[in-house]
Amino acid sequence: MITMSPLEEFSGQTALVTGGGSGIGRAIAVRYAAGGGNVVVLGRRAEPLEQTVQLAREFGVKADFVTCNVRDADAVTAAVDGVVEQFGSIDALVNNAAGNFICPAEDLSPNGWRAVVDIVLNGTFFGTRAAGRHMLAAGGGSILNVIASYAWHGHPGTVHSAAAKGGVLAMTRTLASEWAGRGVRVNAISPGPTETEGAGAALWPTDADRARVLGSVPAARFTTPEEVAESAAFLLDPRRAAYITGDVLSVDGGQWLGKAVYADSSAGARG
Repeated sequence: MITMSPLEEFSGQTALVTGGGSGIGRAIAVRYAAGGGNVVVLGRRAEPLEQTVQLAREFGVKADFVTCNVRDADAVTAAVDGVVEQFGSIDALVNNAAGNFICPAEDLSPNGWRAVVDIVLNGTFFGTRAAGRHMLAAGGGSILNVIASYAWHGHPGTVHSAAAKGGVLAMTRTLASEWAGRGVRVNAISPGPTETEGAGAALWPTDADRARVLGSVPAARFTTPEEVAESAAFLLDPRRAAYITGDVLSVDGGQWLGKAVYADSSAGARG
């Protein structure tokens, strides 16, 4: 259970979280509220967004939601402008909205490719451009992009998502370099296998799939949305992470490092 941060590190600030109706997006939004920050969540369906808003308001902050498709640049800009008009500023943006499914590259349809790239890569840019303009004018802000480790090491069956998230990684580092001198930090977080309903249905739908995925994690367990949210809160914190930009924080139990192939499987228990 999330409790009020003794630091109240986000007091007086406002964050917009895309894909904030469930899973990691909801956890980050609620954690931001727990730190004293106002929060707006964005997504396509009102009902789950309203649930996130109610959870955030339990911490005594202002919270609201916007129904919007991140693939619509004009709608995203209007949503960001609305946040600034309602709350006075936008101090943090979390680009969490995503789409993914497993599919061999040779079977992937053009529509499937476009759908994922539009949500992940284009949607992230649309939100970043809109929020970045306000942050640059105000002299500071923090943008956090949620990606995955296959953005840099690849993974079979994820060519659409890996290409899109690889683009987001390049965008993160490019804008971090471009905007650092103007007070805007841009970072990324790379969660590993996370216990969410959506991820389970899409990426490990069977018990065998789940066991295989879990076997790829040296820490031998899945992470939780709340754990990911704590790491996100660190990168969003304008004090603790003030000198961090252009970085990627992996929260994956060591998954991207890979497990030892030749070592005795019992070595970890003995060591």
